[in-house]
Amino acid sequence: MDSGAYLASQLAKGFARSLQQRAAGLGFSPGQFPILLELWAEDGLTQKQLLERVDIEQATMANTLARMARDGLIERRPHPSDKRAQLIFLTPNARAIEDEAVKIAREADLALFQGFKTFERELMLEYIRRLLENAKKI
Repeated sequence: MDSGAYLASQLAKGFARSLQQRAAGLGFSPGQFPILLELWAEDGLTQKQLLERVDIEQATMANTLARMARDGLIERRPHPSDKRAQLIFLTPNARAIEDEAVKIAREADLALFQGFKTFERELMLEYIRRLLENAKKI
């Protein structure tokens, strides 16, 4: 197939499968990984801040956060100055899996690039970044 969008979708599904296989023992799903990354970088964000940083729909974010709370990865605390908002914090369990989760995500990524030379991988990543920039303009 010659559709870049279709191929990108298939690539995302392949990465998700690869990550799912590696992440199952750690207690998170591929859809939760971007949220974990943001909270590992800056804990105590609001749902709105997470939405701005992770490009998913509001309903998907709400459902994902609910599952993460159920699974013991996050906890919600009242916002100190905005009674309508809550701050989302990682639990000790989620903090404890950070290094291993990043490692397995890197392994899943490298598995996709198996057989590529370093410069080919770097070039492909640059092309993907450019495609994503173009997609933001659509």
